[in-house]
Amino acid sequence: MPDPELLTQEIAGLRETIRAHDGANVATSAFVRKVDQLISDFYDDIDELTALRLGDILDLFLIKALYVNRRSRDAETLTYLGRLLERYLQASELSLGPGRGFLPYLTDLMEETAQPSGAYQNAFEAYRKYGDNALFISGVFPASLGRKRGGGPLGVAPHVDRQYFITLGRRYYEMAARHDMAEWVRLRATLERLSRFFEIYVEALNEISDRYVLGIDMQLIADKMLDAFNRYRETRDERHLELARKYAALLRLDARNWPALAKLEAQAAEGPAYY
Repeated sequence: MPDPELLTQEIAGLRETIRAHDGANVATSAFVRKVDQLISDFYDDIDELTALRLGDILDLFLIKALYVNRRSRDAETLTYLGRLLERYLQASELSLGPGRGFLPYLTDLMEETAQPSGAYQNAFEAYRKYGDNALFISGVFPASLGRKRGGGPLGVAPHVDRQYFITLGRRYYEMAARHDMAEWVRLRATLERLSRFFEIYVEALNEISDRYVLGIDMQLIADKMLDAFNRYRETRDERHLELARKYAALLRLDARNWPALAKLEAQAAEGPAYY
């Protein structure tokens, strides 16, 4: 894996490019190649996947999913979403003990959003918080939705599914944007955009969740596994075989569904083959 400091600088460079061209999308072929290369570099050494700061990793994934794949043009919204994900994912780790998973944390967020407690200092803070909750739930945990409950405070349908939280999130962001405080904290335009294009942001977060947060980019991992496999075949360097094993483990592969790996392991144990 390249120097984490270098990757951090490269990601910062992407952010600066986006900010310098705010209002336009400059995801040229060179820009896209750079993003894909940085994501590939991130996966190059699976022993050091945590070497980068969480905020930088999330920004890189957002740039890929939203700026490259969906041609977003707004720098402030990218920044807002990056900090939202960072805040919620870190909070989930602080709120849960080892092995408990995301479910208790997620349930609390769902309950808070559908049944607001009114425990906030002002309405703006509450509206924005509930909008953020709805975006995080529907974006990062869409598979968790589908339970029945009573009607929500905004009069939406009493069915907790993806559309329920999309409706809640859009309306909460709209109310936050209309509040006088939105202008004072310079978030009115961002909150209006989050309300108007809520479903697009949900789809982008769905992609990030599936490929990077709750899952792994399996196609990229498979490519890297085969690269390591081929390097071992060429060099018989045990380090490449060990790396192939690690990538195979991420893909949940074993000797039964990838016999070639087992054969290579047997050859390695016997020593170099001569022919």
